[in-house]
Amino acid sequence: MMEAYYDADANLDILRGKKLGIIGYGNQGRAQALNLRDSGLEVIVGGLRDESASQAEKDGFAVLPVAEAAERADLLALLIPDEVQREVYDRVLSSRLRAGQTLDFAHGYNIHFGLIKPPAGVDVIMVAPRMIGTEVRESFVAGKGSPAFVAAAQDASGHAFETALAFAKGIGATRAGAFKTTFAEETELDLFQEQAVWPMIFRTWITAFEYLVEKGFPPEMVSLEMYGSGEAAEIFREMARVGFFKQARFHSQTSQYGTLSRANALPFAQQIGEFMAQGLRAIRDGSFDREWRGEQAAGYPVFSKLRAAAETHPINRAEEEMRRLMRVQSE
Repeated sequence: MMEAYYDADANLDILRGKKLGIIGYGNQGRAQALNLRDSGLEVIVGGLRDESASQAEKDGFAVLPVAEAAERADLLALLIPDEVQREVYDRVLSSRLRAGQTLDFAHGYNIHFGLIKPPAGVDVIMVAPRMIGTEVRESFVAGKGSPAFVAAAQDASGHAFETALAFAKGIGATRAGAFKTTFAEETELDLFQEQAVWPMIFRTWITAFEYLVEKGFPPEMVSLEMYGSGEAAEIFREMARVGFFKQARFHSQTSQYGTLSRANALPFAQQIGEFMAQGLRAIRDGSFDREWRGEQAAGYPVFSKLRAAAETHPINRAEEEMRRLMRVQSE
């Protein structure tokens, strides 16, 4: 069983009187900065002079250069993309970190793969919300919270994990539950979801769309039935609320029988397992990391082609027409 921590288990006093530096004011950065400030903590923002900096200033934060934020902050939360993190760390942060500071990550990638190696005197923690930033903020404002994974990879102070719990409480995560893990577990599970589970869902739906359109069904009707109506999103929401299988009770018995009987009869179940095993091996042996870093170094040639193909797929035109026809929802 995972260890779960809640509001009563975390002490915000650990962070009071300290400066919390949020590096990056994007989806997660904005949500976490606002939540921490609303929790009565002192927050400074470090970033470039860009659109996100303008948003931070509108929200009442002074935006400092990253170097200055690093020097002033007691805790630095690196809430920028993984590939950008490494560059910012190497060029700006590595020479400015001092003993006694805490470095916080929202994803374990760079620490787990050894791409960022903080000095020995710095605590290294992770508070990884399991929701996108907008939901982290909205649930906090509503008096609820979004769950998070928490971990300590380096405990120079002797209380790094307690600091992680305090930070989790500051962003509202302990209202729902902060779950103790490791950088390795969080990284591997997150990448597995992205590389083994979602690819199968995407490929299945795209294949179904193409097949049904080929068989004469209107493209708009197919996209509406598959996901455009919001029914699929509701199914996932009910899975989270009542359970993976229990949510099926909200559907007809015809639906339940059809899904359960055909799921058990899939002819390629073994291949699914093999695909997943291959994906996990590539994550654990570092080959995906090497592939991804090579892609970045080359200027994203494969990624650019993949994204261009996705953005020009006929399903995009179908869903645009579907949304045009669905006047009530679009308005």
